[in-house]
Order: sequence, then C-alpha cells, then structure tokens
Amino acid sequence: MKALSVFSGGLDSMLAAVLVRAQGVEVQALFFETPFFGSARARKSAASINLPLKVVDITERHLEVVKHPRHGYGSRMNPCIDCHALMFRMAGELMEAEGASFVISGEVLGQRPMSQNKKALETVARECGLEGILLRPLSALRLKPTLPEERGWVDRERLMGFQGRNRKPQMALAEEMGITDYPSPAGGCLLTEEAFSRRLRDLFTARPDPEIREIELLKVGRHFRLSPECKLVVGRNKRENEKIRELSGGGDLLLKPARVPGPTALLQGKPGPDCVLAAATLTAAYSDAADGGSADILIRGETGEEATQVSVPQKGVFKKFLI
Repeated sequence: MKALSVFSGGLDSMLAAVLVRAQGVEVQALFFETPFFGSARARKSAASINLPLKVVDITERHLEVVKHPRHGYGSRMNPCIDCHALMFRMAGELMEAEGASFVISGEVLGQRPMSQNKKALETVARECGLEGILLRPLSALRLKPTLPEERGWVDRERLMGFQGRNRKPQMALAEEMGITDYPSPAGGCLLTEEAFSRRLRDLFTARPDPEIREIELLKVGRHFRLSPECKLVVGRNKRENEKIRELSGGGDLLLKPARVPGPTALLQGKPGPDCVLAAATLTAAYSDAADGGSADILIRGETGEEATQVSVPQKGVFKKFLI
C-alpha cells in the first residue's frame, strides 16, 4: 500500500507522514513549488525523517489560481482554499503513475480559520476529486472516516484527533516519535506577507500576465510606482543590486550613480522622459551623494549607456510612490 503526502516541510506534515508510515504504508512526499514558496524547508525536513521527496513546479497553474481564486483570498493575496485544492488535485493526477492508493495531508482541523475549518476541508476534498481518499491523519478522529480507514489500509484508532491552534499536542507527539529537527511554525508563503502582497497586487494591476522574473523581482529592493506605466526597483545592498541586474530584461533600464556608491535601480514599463528623470533622481536620493547637491546617474538600456545629471533630493520626497 502506498500513499502520496502533500508535504510542506512543517511539523504537521512530518507527523502525518510518519504516522501513516508507522502503519506499514509506503509514503512518497510531494512538494509543489512556486515563486511564492520554495522547497528548501521541505527538502531538509524530508531528509531528517528519511522520507522520499519529489519537488514539482506548479507555477503556471498556480498563477491562475492566485489571479482568479474561486474562494477568494485570505488576509493578504493568499488563496488558501483554492491553493490547497490545486495541490491535492495535482497529487491525484500523480497517483496512478506513482502506484499510490490515497493522499495524506498534515492539515489540522481549526488550525487556520479560513482554510482549515471543517467546511473548507470538505470543500477542498470535493473540488480536488479526492473525496473519500484524502486522509488527514492528525485530525482524522474528528472527521468523517475515509476509504483508507474503512478498508483497513490504515487503523483509524492509531490516528489523531487534534484540533485548534495549540501546537503542544504536535510537539508532544514529535517527542514521542523521536522527531527533534523540525522548523518553527512560520508560514513560509510570501502570499501571506503584507508587503509582498501589496507589490503583487500592484504588478497584476499593471501587468495582468507578468513574466516570472517580474514576480522574482518583488522579493528584492524598494519598489516605487512612478506612473501607471512604469515602476522603479531600487536595491538596498550589494546582494540585491546583483539580483536586480540578473533579473533585468529587454526593454528595462538599469540606473546607477556614476561617481559615488549607491544602488542599482531597474526601471520597468514604458517610461517617458519625465519618468526616466524621476527614476534617476530617486536613484540619486538613495546614493551616498549629499542632499541638495548633484549626482551623475548612468542609464543603460538596449541602445547603450548615457549619463544624466540630477539634483539630489531627500528620500522622503518619494515616499508617496513607495509600494
């Protein structure tokens, strides 16, 4: 008997996999990766409990869910119900190839008010096509028995009945099972973060079908919406400056101070002369040039590089443009 585990790498998903595996079921973990959540934590957690892990990139399908969630967003840009349904649906699509008979998840009833209440769990199971074969081992005793339990593939009495946000029961079970290396309960999904969500919402407004590199850019620098058509991303340190250069694309302009230390900035969109001047001035404001003085800013695009001299204002002048 084999089960596929939709695996986040958090303690709950680790416990779910170990609970089912302890009953003689082979467990194959799946991590579904997007620009909004990477696989590093899942890889480390799976390795710590000797759980085989496959990482599957679902960016294209997930973006459509993020843009058009049937069940809406959480507190930010997180479409948790639709996201879970997509992941379980994709796990279901892999069952035959993997030789698996059911799917498991580390979800805990009531742990997240929007996406893990009883109605939401039932909705996800129904919409993903796994109703009856989606087992949540940590809360199984509080949920309707699934096919794996009814057919004796797993012993329901050896599953858990956890409920709510208190993590002490999971921590106690982890100690009992000898699981000591597990991550803190931080979410890890950028879509739940306020600043990132603002930037993503702004990007979707300006570019309904952005490139992946544009989404990656949301993770670095300060972002300024200079006009409906153009945005400036300003690096905050050497690492971000390098990342901004790496993520620049055709049609973008790269700006940097010519004679003093300062940021690399990336101007995107369809900037007119006024927007280019504003971008150069903003770049100067975040450089080491003295306020009230002047600075030469190098501007590089597809047609070459040129320099423009601008007055250096205080940074606060541009606060209203900050995303």
